Amino acid sequence: MENEQEITDYLALSLIPGIGPRTSRKIIEQTGSPTDFLDQPEQIRLPGIKPENISRSAINAFRESAAKEMKFIKQEGITALKPNDPQYPTRLKACEDAPLVMFTQGTMDLNARRMVAVVGTRKATEYGHRVTEELITEMARNGCSLISGLAYGIDTIAHRTALNLGIQNLGVLAHGLDRLYPGVNKDLARKMKARGGLITDFPSGTNPDRENFPARNRIVAGLADAVVVVEAAISGGALITANIASSYNRDVFAIPGRWGEPFSEGCNRLISHNKASILTNASDLAWYMGWEETNNTNLHVQTSLFPEINAEQKILLTVLRQHENCTIDNIALQANMPVSKTSSMLLELEFIGLVRTLPGKLYQVVP
Repeated sequence: MENEQEITDYLALSLIPGIGPRTSRKIIEQTGSPTDFLDQPEQIRLPGIKPENISRSAINAFRESAAKEMKFIKQEGITALKPNDPQYPTRLKACEDAPLVMFTQGTMDLNARRMVAVVGTRKATEYGHRVTEELITEMARNGCSLISGLAYGIDTIAHRTALNLGIQNLGVLAHGLDRLYPGVNKDLARKMKARGGLITDFPSGTNPDRENFPARNRIVAGLADAVVVVEAAISGGALITANIASSYNRDVFAIPGRWGEPFSEGCNRLISHNKASILTNASDLAWYMGWEETNNTNLHVQTSLFPEINAEQKILLTVLRQHENCTIDNIALQANMPVSKTSSMLLELEFIGLVRTLPGKLYQVVP
């Protein structure tokens, strides 16, 4: 495996208590690489990191654990992805809490053109079952990949339907790849690997403990262009995923249900509180996301006619001309700018008529 030592050191850094995705980014920015930090951990002090966790003996122990994980990865045909790998998902990379290391198993394109997460209750009703199948069928018509959590209920229905329709089928796990929870989905997970497969940021030996599921949900949301909540109670994982997706500037949709239905209350609340757009039928998703074919020729803009735009805004316009119908995360990544700054500058360009927003939170240069 190429760069095995580099991957091992990324793994070792991710194993240190108190060092999450955000802190690891700061460490790499300040030291240059995980290897540089692990070789000289005393060079940096950040809040939340106990000195005993980065002592020389502790670092050696984490490197040994990471080396064992590498053996497991190679034995099981797992791919370990670092943020600087070209296969690492660009949508997720733009999120500030993106995993330092991702583990994947299967045949997948994490940068596919259209990616939608479908989530919901573990106690799906007949209505939820039917709606999920219709939704995945619409996604298949539009060449869209599915992301879900391989849990009971809506997740399982979505994955099975995607499998039957032959679309890319990605299951994000709240545990290591040495096990599969729930066990009844083992055969489904095995079949998914032919076109899609399994994703996690948890190393082997990690149990599907309750506290791991919100961390799993951030990956579900971060991989997707949009999240659709089919059925959900007032509290639960589906609503957590919806809230995370909103914080990532993703589109969030919900399927409405009847008054008093316990597993429609969460969806109805998302809609009534303006936290999700309503889907009244499967084709609504294609309209919201702008999946209809459009003619995007003649996108050239005479920026010289607008002397008030600055150099950074010109960079954004160049990115948009080179990458048609971009999401804000992709624009920020290509322009090497923070998402918050990119967002404010795109708004300014919209005000002066150089950029417009399309359905699905896509951006385009005005022809």
